[in-house]
This record gives sequence, C-alpha cells and structure tokens, in this order.
Amino acid sequence: MSYTATYKPNQLLYGTGKTAICTGWLDRNQVAKKMPKEEYAVIGQLYSSGRGISFLLRNLLLNPYIRHMVIISATKADLNSGSAQSLLDFFELGYHEITTERGKKFWKINSSVEGYIDTEIPQDLLEKIRKNVQVYFFTNLENALEYTRFLANTETWQNSKPWGEPISVPLSQAESNIKPGCLFGHVVRGETVADVWLQILHRIRNQGTLRPTGYDGKMQELVDLVSVVQGEPDEFYFPEPNYLPHDRTFLEEYIPQMCEDAPYKEGVKYTYGQRLRSWFGVDQVEQVIQKLLGEIDAASAVMSLWDVGDHERGGSPCLNHVWVRVIDGVLSMTAVLRSNDMFGAWCANAQGLVELQKRIVAELNRRAEAQLVVRGSLVTMSQSAHIYDDTFENVDDLLSRQKAKKSYNDPVGNFVIEVKDNQIEVERLGVAGEQVAIYTGKHASKLINEIIADAPDIQAGHSAYLGLELQKAEIALKSGNKYVQDKKM
Repeated sequence: MSYTATYKPNQLLYGTGKTAICTGWLDRNQVAKKMPKEEYAVIGQLYSSGRGISFLLRNLLLNPYIRHMVIISATKADLNSGSAQSLLDFFELGYHEITTERGKKFWKINSSVEGYIDTEIPQDLLEKIRKNVQVYFFTNLENALEYTRFLANTETWQNSKPWGEPISVPLSQAESNIKPGCLFGHVVRGETVADVWLQILHRIRNQGTLRPTGYDGKMQELVDLVSVVQGEPDEFYFPEPNYLPHDRTFLEEYIPQMCEDAPYKEGVKYTYGQRLRSWFGVDQVEQVIQKLLGEIDAASAVMSLWDVGDHERGGSPCLNHVWVRVIDGVLSMTAVLRSNDMFGAWCANAQGLVELQKRIVAELNRRAEAQLVVRGSLVTMSQSAHIYDDTFENVDDLLSRQKAKKSYNDPVGNFVIEVKDNQIEVERLGVAGEQVAIYTGKHASKLINEIIADAPDIQAGHSAYLGLELQKAEIALKSGNKYVQDKKM
C-alpha cells in the first residue's frame, strides 16, 4: 500500500511502510537516509503550526491505514517554532473553535504554541484521526529512528487494518484583491519592526503579484522591497497585546542563531551566525569591527553569507549580504535577503539583525574606550518579499485588527500651513524642528507641486493630507474666512 498525498505532495518522501514521520525542522532527506523505505510510509517536515498542520491532517484522512506517527523535535529551530509541539498537543489536548475579526472560523489547538486547523475539516473527522492515529514524540533523532524500526517489526503494526475509508476534504482557494502598482522597487519606513511589518503586509496584499512557489502552493510577492526600521529600541518593542508572530522567549532563542557561531550538525541547516562567524574560515563580524576601527568611514564593511557552492548543494541561505556603514557617528546596517517570508520570518530576521547591529556598536565603543558610534537605522532589502497563500487569511485578519492611525512620522519633515499677508505660507521643518524651507503662493496646486518636487520621498499619505489642507487654505483665502490647520472650516 502506498501513501497518497493530495496536499504538498512534492514536499514529502514516500516509503512502503505504515508509519508517518514528521521531522519538524530537521531535513527529511537526512532522516530518510538512515532507514529503509519498508519502515515508513511518508516523511515530511513541519515548519509552522499555523500553516502545515491542516495539510498534514488532510493527507492522513486520505490514508487511513496510517495508525502510527512519529514526531521529531530535535533542533533549536523546532524549539523556537513549536510546530512539532503544537501537532502533539492537537492529539493529546484537542482544540476549540474560534472566530476571527473578519468572521472566519478556525480550530485553535489547545497548546502554548499557537496552532490552527481549517474548519473545512469537520470535527468528526478530526476526532477520528485523534482516536485512531497513535503519536510518539521524540527530541532525539536516533531514539525516533529506533522506535520506528521497533514499530515496523511488531505483528500488530504489520497486520493493522485501516480505520476507515479514504476521505478527501476540499481546500478553498486563497483570494487576493490586487491593485495596480510597481512591479520592482518599493519602500516602507517606520520606527519599530512592528510598525514596518504592518506596512509590509499591507503593501504585499494590495500590490503583490501572485506566483507559484516551489512548495506546491502560491505566494503573493513584491520584488525588491526596502524596509527601513528607524528606531527599534535596544530592549525590542513588542506591542500589547502582542500581534507579532513571535514573543520575547522565541527571540531570546533565535538571536544566537543570527549572532553566534554553531557547530555543524548533520541534518540541521546552517545558521546565519555560523555563516557569519566560521563558514568561510574567518569571523566576518570581527573583520568588520577591525575594518571600522581602522577606517571609520569605510564603505567596505561587508559580510557575505552566500557560498558559490550553494547552487550545487541546495538549501542556500535567505540572508545573503550584510553591509555596515558609519555616517556622522551613526552606524546603520543594510541586509540583503534573496527570499523573505514576510509574514512568518521577517520580524525575527529584523530583530536578530538589530541585535547584531547592537553588538557591533557595543564592541566598537568598548575597544575605542569612547562612544565612537551610536546605532542607527536597520535597512532590509528583500529581493523576493512574499507571503504564502496558506497565511493570507491570517494576514488579512491581522490587518483588519491593526488599522493604521493617521501618523506622518515622515523623514522629509513636517509642514506648518498659515494664511497671512494675503497668501498661503507653508513652513517646512526638519525632523529636529529646524526650518528647512518656506513656500508661499495663492494656489494649492502650485504649492503642493513645489513641495513634492523638493521632497520626492514624501509619504503618499502625507502628500495627500497636505493637498487637502492647502485646498482648505486656498478656499479660506478666497472667502476671507479664518484658516487653522487640522481644524474644520
């Protein structure tokens, strides 16, 4: 009997046995190498408790001869994501129904790790799976393999009968309401990672192009998205209630993967820290520190994570290039990511990079025995900035709950509008409150065109606001009424 997978079939490895193996973040190919095909029916990974469990359960319903599942949670990435734990909790603790802000219903797993299942899978079928599939949880790969072999050699395993007929549960298609926009080159800015993240998700959902993925699904993508985080605090900002995809505990576990070296372990992917610290036989973070101590204005403080052998080896890092630059005593960091899951990964990527930036600043100041630099902005350039179709509903629900307030924290500055001396006067102020320019005239269209010409990077919402205010000022000027900025006429 062979395993049938309708959902994500190309992401699975197939055997001829009767035990399903979920490897969590551990490379499924490394697990398959260690056991004959007769001992397992299917091997697959589970990266996210919010996305993959529904697919896994749908496939189990198609294969009711599967009565045993081995779940492996053997890496630090598994501990961080909690996906394997959430799957175990589905079987052991169950689930309950919730309704999102947008009225969408989900089954929420009773777990400390947030995990969700589509309500398209009815409760009676979920209960059949929980009743008839026995799960075994291991934090050590060798123990998991040993127990899988034990199961394969038991008479009850060999003679077990299906617990039902194969059942196919349809999967609704993800929807996107795409509006016209640029294909290449996008910029978002904000003070914190949380602020910028909401802008990123909104931009992708509104202007991203739908494309197929290499994982049996679709994604919505912007090409070359530049995200500028201008003021993430040293202690990191987590909103209350927290709507980020991770919490402080996760971040504490993740930061070493970004900033510190790690020994090679078979079946476990490299970490970014490993690539930065030792992969090429040199500590690139130390190189950058030495470079800047010798030449603080250097434009060559570069760290590379891309290995030309990645083309043949596969599993290349998403983070490819980190550039550190000091201008007027402010150290900024620019990171280039070739492929970036903006819903599930970008926030942790960004906060991990901020931590790396903090450590470089601290070490430069320590060795200089003075405050040589302060930390500035983090800039990420995501060449493929995307969200996957199985998270569209999560993104839309999040955005509906976190509607942006009118706030123009615009790097081009602020504008004070007055009507005086029989004309409209607009004073442009810099971010520190200093006067940058004065614009005068009697017509709103002339003034807004001058402002946009002088400040082409002005935020779209800010320019629209100025246009409305200037039109009010022009009407007041012509009618003789009093004009007060931000007040109704």
